Parts: sequence; C-alpha cells; structure tokens
Amino acid sequence: MAVPSSTYRLQIRPGFTLDDAARIVPYLHRLGIGWLYLSPILTAVRGSEHGYDVADPTRVDPERGGREGLERLSGAAHALGMGVLVDIVPNHVGIAVPEENPWWWSLLAEGRDSPWAEAFDVDWDAGAGRVLLPLLGVADDLDRLRVDGDRLLLGDLALPIAAGSAEPWDAPREVAARQHYELIPWREGDERLNYRRFFTITSLAGLRVEEPHVFDAAHAEIERWFEEGLVDGLRIDHPDGLADPIGYLKRLRVLTRGAYTVVEKILEADERLPDAFVCEGTTGYDALGLVDRVFTDPAGEAVLDALDLSLASRGAEGPEDGDQPRGAGSSARDRFARLAHSAKREVAEGALRAEILRLARLVPAAHAATAPSSFTSQVTAGGVPVPSPRGAGAPGSGSLPLALAEQRTTAEALAEIAVAFPVYRTYFPDVPEGRAVLREACHAAVEGRPDLADTVAALEPLLGDARTELARRFQQTTGMIMAKGVEDTAFYRFTRLGTLTEVGTDPARFAIGLDEFHARMGERERTAPRSMTTLTTHDTKRSEDTRARITVLSELADEWAGLLSRLIELSPIPDGQFANLAWQAVVGAWPADAERLAAYTLKAAREAALRTTWIDPEPTFEDRVRAIAEAAANDAGVRELVGTFVARIEPFAASNGLSAKLVQLAGPGVPDVYQGTEFWDRSLADPDNRRPVDFARREAALAALDAGTPTPLATAPEAKLLVVSRTLRLRRDRPELFDGYVPLDATGRAAAHVVGFRRGARGAVALATRLPAGLERDGGWGDTAVVLPWPTRDEFTGAEHEAGRVLLAEAFAALPVALLVPKEAP
Repeated sequence: MAVPSSTYRLQIRPGFTLDDAARIVPYLHRLGIGWLYLSPILTAVRGSEHGYDVADPTRVDPERGGREGLERLSGAAHALGMGVLVDIVPNHVGIAVPEENPWWWSLLAEGRDSPWAEAFDVDWDAGAGRVLLPLLGVADDLDRLRVDGDRLLLGDLALPIAAGSAEPWDAPREVAARQHYELIPWREGDERLNYRRFFTITSLAGLRVEEPHVFDAAHAEIERWFEEGLVDGLRIDHPDGLADPIGYLKRLRVLTRGAYTVVEKILEADERLPDAFVCEGTTGYDALGLVDRVFTDPAGEAVLDALDLSLASRGAEGPEDGDQPRGAGSSARDRFARLAHSAKREVAEGALRAEILRLARLVPAAHAATAPSSFTSQVTAGGVPVPSPRGAGAPGSGSLPLALAEQRTTAEALAEIAVAFPVYRTYFPDVPEGRAVLREACHAAVEGRPDLADTVAALEPLLGDARTELARRFQQTTGMIMAKGVEDTAFYRFTRLGTLTEVGTDPARFAIGLDEFHARMGERERTAPRSMTTLTTHDTKRSEDTRARITVLSELADEWAGLLSRLIELSPIPDGQFANLAWQAVVGAWPADAERLAAYTLKAAREAALRTTWIDPEPTFEDRVRAIAEAAANDAGVRELVGTFVARIEPFAASNGLSAKLVQLAGPGVPDVYQGTEFWDRSLADPDNRRPVDFARREAALAALDAGTPTPLATAPEAKLLVVSRTLRLRRDRPELFDGYVPLDATGRAAAHVVGFRRGARGAVALATRLPAGLERDGGWGDTAVVLPWPTRDEFTGAEHEAGRVLLAEAFAALPVALLVPKEAP
C-alpha cells in the first residue's frame, strides 16, 4: 500500500477547478507535499461550492473540470511522484434540484416501482405510499403550482409528473394529489419527514449503500479511478451515517484494491477507532484536540471559568426577566455535560423528531409501553399530525387512542436513550463493546426519567439486536443527535475559550500537561501511525491560526476579562456568554471586515439557538449581533482597543501557531495541510474558510526562501511557510527520520515551556515553545537546555549544534521552533 508522507487539502469548486489545481501542482511539490487531497469531485448540485451535495455519483462534475480535468491533474501529480486522495460521500446525495439527480427524479416519478426505490431510505407507510417533500412555505403555496408538460413547477423548481396522472384540463392541485410524492410545508418536515436525510438537511437524502446494487452504482466511477490509476486513496465522509460502516469499509477495500483510506470518524474523549474498521485511521480531529491542549495554559482555567459564570449569571446588560444562567454548576465538566444533554434533547424532540418517530414505528406492538407520557411531540397517524400536549395519552384520558399513546411513550424513551449516548454510535455485533455503551445509556435514561423505566427496559434488548431494522436505524440516529446537539449547538453555548470547542474534542478538558501529551503521542505512533493528523479542515469552527491567537487568552485571562468588559460596554448585547464568543472571534480573526465578522457571529448565534435561530430569526437580537461586527470593524474606539490587544499578543500567537504546526507536521501520523494555511490564515467557520487562496503570493515567497533570504521574523507569514515547507520536505525525502517517538526532556527553570521529541533512534528532533506569554513573564529561557546525543543542524535556520547540552535560548534564537536533523559524518 502506498501511504502519503503528507497531504494538502484543496477545495475544488466551480471557481477553482481540477485544472486550476493541476497548475499549482509544481508549487505544492516544492512545498514538500506528498499527496493532493481533493474535496468531493463527483457531480454536485449545480453551483455547489463544497461538493457534498452529489447529485450524480456516476461522473466527475463538469463544473469542477470533469473526467478530463481529473486525468490532467492526476497526470501532473504522478509525474512528480505525488499521489491523489479524493473525498467521497457515500451516505447521501443532493436533491435540492430534483432534475439534476436522475435517481431521485426516478423515485419521485415512479414511486415504489422506480428502479432506484431501494437506493433511498423511505418509510412508505408513514407517507401513505408517497415521499413527503417539505418544499412549501405554507399549505396555500399549492396554489402556486403550474403544469408544464410532464413537469410540475413550484416557482422555478421542477418535479416530475407520473405517467398517466394528468390531463390537460386538470388543475395543478389535482395533479399534485396524484403523484408519488406529497408537498408539505417545510416547518412540518422535522415532524413528518419519511425519508432519511443528512442530519437536519432535507436537501440531502440518505443513500442505502448497504444494498449491493446501490453500492455498485454509486461507486462505479470511483472504481474506474482505481482501475485506471487516476486516484491513490480515499477520504470517507461521515461513515457513521451508514447502516453498516464496517461492512462498507470491507467492500470498499476490495474495490480500491487495498488503497490508503481514512474516515471522517469523530472520536469522543477517550474513544478509539474500532479495530474492525478496515482503514488506516481518521481524518485527524483527535490529533487536533491533543495538540491544541498542550499549548493551553492550565493556570487560566479558574479565571476563565469565573468569567464564564459571571457572564452567565448577569448577561451583558444585567439579568433579564425569566433568564436562567446557562451552564451554572460546580465544575466546567458538569456545566458542559448539562449543556450538551439539554441541546441533544432539544434536537431529538425538535429538528430530528421525525427520525425518533420513525424508530418508534419500528418497535413491535408487543413491546410498546402504555405508561403515561409527557412527550411534547406529535405523532403521525395516517399522515395526519395529532397534537399530544404534556400529560395526554394516559389510559382512560380519552384524548388519544391507546396505540398512539404507546407510540408516543416509546418515542420519548428512544429519545432519552439516544440523548444519553456518550459517543456517536455503536457498531455491534462487529464491536461487542457497543453493548456496554447501550446499557449505560439506558441506565442514564432511566436515572433522568424513572417514569420511563419499563419502556426503556423493553427497548434495550431490541436496540441490542443487530438483526433488526430498529437496532440498525438507532445506530444511525444517535450520531445525528450527537452532531447536531453537541457540535452544532452546545459548542456555541459553551464559550469560556473558543479553542476548546472543535469537532472531536472534549470542551470540558481545558489543558493537558507534557507527560500526558507525550504518552498520547507515543500511543498514536504505536497504534495509528498512518492515521491523518490535522489542525484545520473545511469543518473546523476556527482555523488553526485563529485558535493559536485565542489560546493566548488562557495565559492572559485577567487581562482578557478586563478587555471584554470594556468591549461589552461599548457594544452591549443581552447575552454575556455569546459576547465572549463573538469578541474572541474578532480577536482571533483580526483584522477582518464587518461582513466577515457579521456572517460568523450571526451563524454562531443561530447555531446556539438560544435567542435566535435559523428557522425563526429574532431581529432585535440579531441587530445587536451585527452591531458587534460593525463596532469591531468601524468604530475607532473599539478598533483601537482590539488592535492594541492583538498587537500585544501577536508574538505569542505566532509562537503558538508555529509550535502547533511543527508538532503536527513532525509528529506521528500523516499530516494534512489545509489549503492556504502554509501562510497565516485566520479564518472562521465555513464559508469563511473557503475563501480564494492567493497561491501566486505563496509561490513567490517560497521561491524567495529557497533563494536564501534571511530567516523571517516569527510573526511574518513567511515564517510559517518556512516551517511547513522544510518539515514536509524532510518527511517526504528522508522518511527514515520519522520512525518512532521518544520524548525529549528539558532541564532548567523553563523546562515546562518546551515541547520536545525525537522521531526514532536517530531521527529528527522537534523543539517547540509552549506558553510563550508566561515564558516572557518569567524571564525567558535562562539556563533551560536539552541534551542532544549527536551533532545536529536546524532545518529552519541552518544553525548547527554539537552533541551534548544545548541551551534553548540558542536553539530558539531566530524562531520559537527548531527542527534538528543529525549531521552527516564528514
């Protein structure tokens, strides 16, 4: 198997095609990259900027360069000894424009008789034999329908008309009523939807690749890539959404002829990738959290916790009537646990209610409970939503038939169990340990809701029986609730330090020490040496350099608390914790214009879903959110406060950024570089992180470095380019220097401020600065030193060191990082 020395993620889109990527291949080779790593390139919904809404998986997207573009890019890469890794999306397809998805169009036109009916996860009985499409604003929008030949038009959106279902004189409403689909108001979708989707996105329909012919059709073009040698490896998007991720990976291994494969598997806390996964590892979020936390100062935790609690209790303008301080509790872990549990319950009972109700419909009648229920939901009977107010449905109440009461109680119990899950999902029977996770979740559900004990007890064996559709679908659903409830909601509510809330990390864990860091890195080398590592992806909520700057706040917590108070006075908002998140983003992304900052802060506020939401924006609060962005960008007083603070911390932020990058690139695993981040890149969440990259500027800077320009200042973008290029070139050209992992201990008063390790018996030595603000405050490196077993040369500066004791003040004379390689004998 060919394994990349490193990868470089490129976002292929209509504005940056496969041919555009081919043109920068020589630059990426000079940068030291091993393989190109492409975002999805199969045919997406027209105009898609991200490519995850694949509408036709049978061909390469013409808007992204088409099959010919892939051939040209692959040829350019292979000619320079570089590989190509492609991101694929097996879990779902894009259906926003039905005409562009031939499989979905066939399903809507022919219903259950469609040759693609098995490709989609439709609960036909729940829709009375039809697919429920949440495309209407309100029911009266049916009056906007028009008939155009064999198409039904809703505005500009075309839907198929089934053969023989329309006559020229028929009214559009009458025609719509005869189709294999039913148009419903979009607000009813979260309640009534009867097809599986990607999380809460109704324009992405789940694909049943567990069916052999669906797998074959969805992967035919991908298989041709490997048959023709165009592609060398794959990244698998969201495997946890599949009915059988382990079976899928086994089949994919055969299709790719054993090619390098990584999965976007989100690991929680101490979770490990199951051994049954036939792949080389994850896409690297687990490494991201580890690297970030070793550069976070544990001394700042108490101050930032106190600040967080203060903001929670009083808001930014004092408490409002009815306000409940969110996250209050005895510890950060308790506070976050409650926030996460609450957010997951909101999702299970709200945005993903249709999925829970579908699970309830799968429970055999003999196992349904008849206990009184407080499930504040609706149950669909024959396609008609039936209100179920709290407490309704008890036997004898007369408000609901018994069958619906049973279904409602069962749904509530299923939601409680799913909400209690500590990980995305289980994989039994392939991973027997998953039964213990289910058992613990059922126990936690009963602890929180003892009135559901009998129902939970009846459900546990059913959910643990992998032969049943109920168990399989439940495993697909828990990950959806985790992702939407924790990462997309609770992460935006827990705001004490933005660095802590990235995918796959534990926000309650503030920092880790050197001993734990080295132990975890050593374990990665032993157990996952081919797994990807990353610091920035298209999905990170803040880029690595934005986080590197925010991390400085852990060292200057008191100073940050004072500055935040002043900023809140200048731009008040009735949510102090959100203000903390927003102003951290401003500092992290500085300088940034009002448009960028407003886009991020509005997204964050709606994701938090406390005072405004995507579905029901609250204008007054959102005006205050925009005011923060406007003040940061345009108010002279605010700009001076922010600009002065950023200038003060910039040397520390640069030290964090260079150090984290070196540790990631030189450490165990296959390092990935996200497009453009070889320079400083202070992006926020998507789409901000998909802005165009100025490759010409980077190429010119690399040429200047190679021509022998002096070592740049640590704060210059060229300093990061130097670290990235020299480390990646060394990994590619001398892989024997990166085999193994040995911690390198320092001695002296500032020993806790250096992260050092050696890669193998006679490998490269990486030295990085940790907690730079505290280092400066304590008087610098002084007598702190490391012992080198042989003479070395620094790849970044050319400085040479003899064997023995080397002062870190000398090793870090030009930069806060060093990459030392053994000098060859004369």
